[in-house]
Amino acid sequence: MFQTLYSYFWWERLWLPANLTWADLEDRDGRVYAKASDLYITIPLAFLFLVVRHLFETYVATPLAGLLNVKEKIRLKATPNAVLEKFYVATTKHPKQADVEMLSKKSGCTVRQVERWFRRRRNQDRPSLLKKFREASWRFTFYLIAFIAGMAVIVDKPWFYDLREVWKGYPIQSMLPSQYWYYMIELSFYWSLLFSIASDVKRKDFKEQIIHHVATIILISFSWFANYIRAGTLIMALHDSADYLLESAKMFNYAGWRNTCNNIFIVFAAVFIITRLVILPFWIMHCTVVYPLDLYPAFFGYYFFNFMMVVLQSLHIFWAYLIIRMAQKFITGKATGVPQLTETPFPIPSQVVEDERSDREETDDTEEEEEAAKNGPLSNGHPVLNNNHRKTD
Repeated sequence: MFQTLYSYFWWERLWLPANLTWADLEDRDGRVYAKASDLYITIPLAFLFLVVRHLFETYVATPLAGLLNVKEKIRLKATPNAVLEKFYVATTKHPKQADVEMLSKKSGCTVRQVERWFRRRRNQDRPSLLKKFREASWRFTFYLIAFIAGMAVIVDKPWFYDLREVWKGYPIQSMLPSQYWYYMIELSFYWSLLFSIASDVKRKDFKEQIIHHVATIILISFSWFANYIRAGTLIMALHDSADYLLESAKMFNYAGWRNTCNNIFIVFAAVFIITRLVILPFWIMHCTVVYPLDLYPAFFGYYFFNFMMVVLQSLHIFWAYLIIRMAQKFITGKATGVPQLTETPFPIPSQVVEDERSDREETDDTEEEEEAAKNGPLSNGHPVLNNNHRKTD
């Protein structure tokens, strides 16, 4: 049964155009072709990435955070309460009004105190500023290196300037060593992101991130199996061109460099929209949808590859909507709770990097923190006396 499934999975009509077989892609005369077995190395490489990431965050990102004066916000802790803690862990972190009233009776607290307890308890579970900074530093470093490496791999190739060259001679296109390592490193990195997503900072687009990682892994793997390597290298480099800008904006946001963050975000938004909403659909996807049909009839692999491209493009539209919506809020001044910055030509406060795209699950300016800023730290909802210092933001 396993052999039958294996035979069906690797049926040539699924992966290759008509009249071509796997024998046509066997290494000969010094020409090397992509093989499915090449991708086995990406799993151990993914775990190696996790080790390197841990070392990087410990010995590079953490000292860098200290140099940039990354400071934690003061978070008021919820007082121990067995009834509320049990409900928080077993049922939900966001109780409805009926639940709040029920918990108020069971715990002997007022409704106001129950709401405050859950608000503080959620804030306790939020990732620390240092964790966010370390994660952003790691991703920034990888995406920047990957973008530079990707450009080095493709900038001297004829298909970088003429997209019809992507399909010249397809699928009998030999693989270059630089393409091999570019693919292995990119795929290994996305495997590592998928493996670590449960322990990473949970973002508002968590589900979309999982879909993105899975779609990217499938797309990279399939493009390798079907020898879509030329198109694959273009797509990977295009994606890396904006990602490192977002991560650097987050880093400066966490460090409190507001103007720098704003300016980088402006560049990121422009690059993201140009690459993901213009170049990708109107150049790259046009290349993968239209040009192959000049050489061979459409086959399953052709439809599958372009379907996965549509999935990625749908995610790009979703993220672009969030970016543009947040930008519009601050241009029109409709956003509340965050001061309008006018030092930059495009007045988007640095919180845009966390509000819409990722990092905020709870508001930072909760009511009890405002009370603490006015009256000093609270204990069980009451201000502690003899404290004349304001809460640090």
